[in-house]
Amino acid sequence: MNLKSVLATLLIVLGVVAFAYEGFSYTTRGEGMQLGPIHMTTERSHRVPLSPLVGGLALAGGIVLLVSDGKRLGGPATS
Repeated sequence: MNLKSVLATLLIVLGVVAFAYEGFSYTTRGEGMQLGPIHMTTERSHRVPLSPLVGGLALAGGIVLLVSDGKRLGGPATS
């Protein structure tokens, strides 16, 4: 497997995942307040949406790379 096939497969997988999840979320912890022996912290959730267009472009790009990997455009014919 060459680098082009690996990249094509990775793009296809990322495209399918982007369609399935439509984004990801993560949590950050902030500094709360200290009241004597009690220490409070805050947690905040953030969501990063992924457009279906991003998934479609990744999927299409991976398919194009995979198909073009089997063809030699403009190269010498091999027997």
